Amino acid sequence: MIEASSLSKAYGDTLAVNALSFTVQPGVVTGFLGPNGAGKSTTMRMLLGLDRPTSGSASINGRRYVDHPAPLCEVGALLEARAVHTGRSARSHLRALAATNGIPARRVDEVLELVGLESVGRRRAGGFSLGMGQRLGIASALLGDPGTLILDEPVNGLDPEGILWIRNLLKSLAAEGRTVFVSSHLMSEMALMATHLIVVGKGRLLADTSVAELTGRGSGSDVLVRTERATELRERLVGPDVEVTSSEPGCLVVRGLSSDLIGRTAANEGIALIELTPRQPTLEEVFMQITQDSVEYGHHVGAAS
Repeated sequence: MIEASSLSKAYGDTLAVNALSFTVQPGVVTGFLGPNGAGKSTTMRMLLGLDRPTSGSASINGRRYVDHPAPLCEVGALLEARAVHTGRSARSHLRALAATNGIPARRVDEVLELVGLESVGRRRAGGFSLGMGQRLGIASALLGDPGTLILDEPVNGLDPEGILWIRNLLKSLAAEGRTVFVSSHLMSEMALMATHLIVVGKGRLLADTSVAELTGRGSGSDVLVRTERATELRERLVGPDVEVTSSEPGCLVVRGLSSDLIGRTAANEGIALIELTPRQPTLEEVFMQITQDSVEYGHHVGAAS
């Protein structure tokens, strides 16, 4: 279990993390989301004792990270995958970590196989691609077989096969009862990987809830309508507080009316419907809604590039 209690971090006059409190439970993948500059990386560094909080506290399994007698066997972390001596091979890098943390050398080959690097274990890490470097970083995090994982952007640089692999790996580790805390900017991937979400903006907590609850609370659920008489139906549906858009011929996206009312309107006009599907907002759409006032740099239509 990971616990943050009124965690704050100031850099001069800038408050990067502001009285942040949350708990990451074992047994599920918990996603950590926020715009650039939201304080995610600073929070993770404080959890791992790399940055000292200005106020508040952070603990992992009831202790500060630095108070664990064998931290690598308690917590596996990935903050910067390329923080590896470029002249060392993947195997040598992991063997050095194992030797300095009392981990059996045989574990090195186990994690190399687990992350798919067994065939390149003797190659120098400096020649690794971004995706291979990510896999080596994940191998380092898993080396001590920890019960808690803290991973910052673990899918960065991975190809589709690698993304599927890390998704299934983290879900399986959580299913074993481990605590898995992972950040990502890929909303579509987080929707598939995580069960619970912690969302921050400008250093403050914006949401601490399940993926299902967060997407369910999104405003403006849409209804997808397909018909050969789309133009005619659109004229019958448009009104106050009703938005009807079209992304392709014969397809309408209606916001502000229920599917029942749309269906009855079409029936009264004798308009046959091919599809009538309520659509909940995606995680990305809800994320944009709740963080719109917390972005570091906004984009404005018509602004100079």
